[in-house]
Amino acid sequence: MISRRRLLRATALGSISAISLKTLGGAAHGQAYPTRPLRWIVGYPPGGATDIVARIVGAYLSDALGQQVIIENRPGAGNNLGTEAVVSAAPDGYTLLLVNPANAINTTLYKKLSFNYLQDTIQVAGIIRVPNVMEVNPSVPATTVAEFIAYAKANPGKINWATSGNGTSVHLSGELFKMMTGVQLQHVPYRGSAPALTDMLSGQVQVMFDNMPPSLPHIKAGKLRALAVTTAQRSEALPDVPTVGETVPGYEASAFFGVAVPKGTPSNIVERLNREVNAALKDPKVRTRLAELGGIQIGGTPADFTRLVTDETAKWEKVIRVGKVTLE
Repeated sequence: MISRRRLLRATALGSISAISLKTLGGAAHGQAYPTRPLRWIVGYPPGGATDIVARIVGAYLSDALGQQVIIENRPGAGNNLGTEAVVSAAPDGYTLLLVNPANAINTTLYKKLSFNYLQDTIQVAGIIRVPNVMEVNPSVPATTVAEFIAYAKANPGKINWATSGNGTSVHLSGELFKMMTGVQLQHVPYRGSAPALTDMLSGQVQVMFDNMPPSLPHIKAGKLRALAVTTAQRSEALPDVPTVGETVPGYEASAFFGVAVPKGTPSNIVERLNREVNAALKDPKVRTRLAELGGIQIGGTPADFTRLVTDETAKWEKVIRVGKVTLE
């Protein structure tokens, strides 16, 4: 017979073993996550809006997760190099992607990619939408979107429309406007917003759907006239400027930013990251800095952000095909 003392000892050891196994099992499934620094891949050089968003939220996440979130810039191929680096990384929650409009646009714009973005990643959380702003040189005799449409239709193909390059969100915002209004504009692509803005200010080009941050100082100085913002709701940065959708129902175009991880990342890690990103959006310092970029918060669940990226991909596919947009 087993003595009472031996039985109690065996029971105690069994309980300890069960606890140990549970602890080890939890760690294996990410409950101890993270135990080392994280990499947050940004597919553009330092200093741009995409990079700035990552650094603002990354600083908060470093504190919240107790591990450094290192911003790693991987510019090239229109954001594809950075995306590819994340897709091919281990699905362990230590490599994140700063999601941006290119992830929705490039699916159609590029004929050959080594990955399928929506199939090869998990969307974690949205961060913000940033409006583009429809702006004109003050020489254009239009102070509203309706007046601009009338002016453009009276002068088909005579208005020079500046963009920051083929296939950018600045370009496709204008293509969507053309598709929905029927106006004809003469496309003048530049290598980035800076040279386009230089010619906008001099009057060599007349209209642009630019990212808000670089254009805002010129608008406030009266050197450019803002006709509308491209988001579905007005921007706190330009509260008196209407949306394009107030004149062209259903129009919406914006730069959106969020977080994604490689396919196969454990669900509890995705949930933890989602929870921390949503907490960051409630932090007063983070809110203020993102608002300074003209940002409109997104937040929500992984399913919410998946739906947003899926919808954006479908929208830009149609615009690219109708507008016959190519990289050449």
